[in-house]
Amino acid sequence: MRHKLSGRKLSRPTSQRWALYRNLVTDLFRYEKIVTTEAKAKEVRSLAEKMITLGKEGSLASRRRALAFVYNKKVVDKLFDELATRYAERAGGYTRIVKLGPRLGDGAHMAQLEMVR
Repeated sequence: MRHKLSGRKLSRPTSQRWALYRNLVTDLFRYEKIVTTEAKAKEVRSLAEKMITLGKEGSLASRRRALAFVYNKKVVDKLFDELATRYAERAGGYTRIVKLGPRLGDGAHMAQLEMVR
């Protein structure tokens, strides 16, 4: 039984799943918009919002925590300089999921995960 177990496994081992999440969060901050499956978008949303909260905090410890998760140092600089100031007055809800419909190849439900302006 799966009582009170959160998160999706996405048919991957743990290390591959976390690498996927880190790549998607890095690309979301770099391009501010990514197209992926709904399940991946719903998982990445919470991780991205936690990273933005770290950026809003702005301390050295939070920058190091973000660098430990996000792959690219320039993306972390963007997170702490641009995105943190953009969402300084916002109390949450930094991302939006827009459903796009099924993918042609396998019928997977696709979604666009984007940063709210």
